[in-house]
Amino acid sequence: MTSIYLASKSPRRQALLSQLGVKFELIEGEIDETPFINEDAKAYVLRLATAKAQAGWQNSQKDKAVLGSDTIVVFNGELLGKPTGLQDAIRMLSMLSGQTHQVMTAVCLYRENTILTDVVISQVTFAKLTKQEIVEYWQTGEPLDKAGSYAIQGIGGQFVVNINGNYSAIVGLPLYQTKQLLAQLD
Repeated sequence: MTSIYLASKSPRRQALLSQLGVKFELIEGEIDETPFINEDAKAYVLRLATAKAQAGWQNSQKDKAVLGSDTIVVFNGELLGKPTGLQDAIRMLSMLSGQTHQVMTAVCLYRENTILTDVVISQVTFAKLTKQEIVEYWQTGEPLDKAGSYAIQGIGGQFVVNINGNYSAIVGLPLYQTKQLLAQLD
């Protein structure tokens, strides 16, 4: 059985990785997530996943690979990260209301002399939302630490009309692609 380090505090990523039957230890992989000027979304999410894995490697015993991952919501080229408060969540969810947006998740497996990466891009279409629905959703506490201010696997799933892509990637870790990267390590 594969054993790795996971550079993520996300309970969603931990649960998804467990579904693959992978043994893992959590390791610190904190980084600065500030986007570079004019950095496109795909480059940004891939840079963050790689930086998290590299930071985890620096904190590890260097005895097994480190998995880093990042997920970003993108609408009309704008990166929608975690909301800074209610008004920011209202802004983001109003923007996504009745529209289709992208969710990009990057995965990086890092080990000395080996960097394996993949980026999965999915399309998510939202129903039309009222301001009252958005405020009530905010009051559940769920949007607080979620890219784009929603969790598809939680209460926020009620806003999703259609998905074109990879559900587990939208949640935070693309299972198929992660399994393929892990197979390359052996």
